[in-house]
Amino acid sequence: MTKLGIGIIGCGNISASYLRLAPLFKALEVRAVADINHDSAKARAAEFGVRAESVEGLLKAGDIDMVVNLTIPAAHYDITRSILQAGKHAYSEKPVVLTLDEGKAIQELAAAKGLRAGSAPDTFMGGAHQAARAAIDAGKIGRIIGGTCHVMSRGMEHWHPNPDFFFLPGAGPILDLGPYYVTNLIQLIGPVRAVTAMTGSAFAERTITNGPRNGEKVPVKTPTNIHAVLEFQNGAIVEMGASWDVWKNSHRNMELYGTEGSMYVPDPNFFGGEVLASERDGEMKAIDDSGHPFGVPNQQMQDGRNMANYRCAGLADMASAIAEGRQHRCNIDVAVHAVDVMTGILKSGETRKWVDMTTTCDRPAALSPAEARALMV
Repeated sequence: MTKLGIGIIGCGNISASYLRLAPLFKALEVRAVADINHDSAKARAAEFGVRAESVEGLLKAGDIDMVVNLTIPAAHYDITRSILQAGKHAYSEKPVVLTLDEGKAIQELAAAKGLRAGSAPDTFMGGAHQAARAAIDAGKIGRIIGGTCHVMSRGMEHWHPNPDFFFLPGAGPILDLGPYYVTNLIQLIGPVRAVTAMTGSAFAERTITNGPRNGEKVPVKTPTNIHAVLEFQNGAIVEMGASWDVWKNSHRNMELYGTEGSMYVPDPNFFGGEVLASERDGEMKAIDDSGHPFGVPNQQMQDGRNMANYRCAGLADMASAIAEGRQHRCNIDVAVHAVDVMTGILKSGETRKWVDMTTTCDRPAALSPAEARALMV
């Protein structure tokens, strides 16, 4: 398979994961990195044996076919637009953009240029979530009629040294962590028809409790406690709770209820985990992931747990899809529909009214173990 030349714009923490994991995939070759801070680009380039470019130089480079946008979310739209205007395929970290109008503009520009645009998250391609997908598609729990999903914690200020962004418009638990949950729901159930929500914030400011800024307060300018209801086009109704105002909770990350049984799905922020399902009122039993390669632990976390991390899977699938002339799974239609859902939730919280979606998408194609192995070296 011919490798696509990959460039990365944005050399923050997440860039290390992309550079470390890209060699797992046969269609990818990271050749250059760039950052508005050229010293950051030079440091990351030296660490991983690639070259450092200016942003302008990377966009003009003849050996770069696709550019990964790892800048801050507020810059995603402008940078992705620049990538496409430079005649290169664009893949963005989540969320792809912060407004629906921006998302539609990226869709239109990519189509006009005959280029591909895509976006993380790609965790839904993980072994656990594809095992859940296969069981749903096989009718194991019947037609999905409802569910719940929860992402709850006490926030970021206790561990992140500069948590300001998390509490400003464009972030919060919906736009920061919501993409994992909403995208997985889309791939498991399908597109969303309408949403409603109530939103709020427990605190007007947060106190940093770590690092050099310990004790400093940061303002909260976006909802941090969101409770939403999503109505899917197939009729399923799913409750979604997303909060950074919770000290402890016992909610599962995701539960789905079908006409013939129930399913517990692990955290969609990660590739692996245990999927449990029941047949009607029978016992909940683990679903085998059939040896899916994106469920195999390959990284140890700071707490000692082993986890599966295959970030770049979506990028590799996009590169392979370009060569094969098929739709890639982390495609712009899915990403923009997820933005429609998430911004619709926030809008509903503001207006206290239902919000109908103005976009839709197809469910991304399932990824079998064999198809996943075909992406890897």
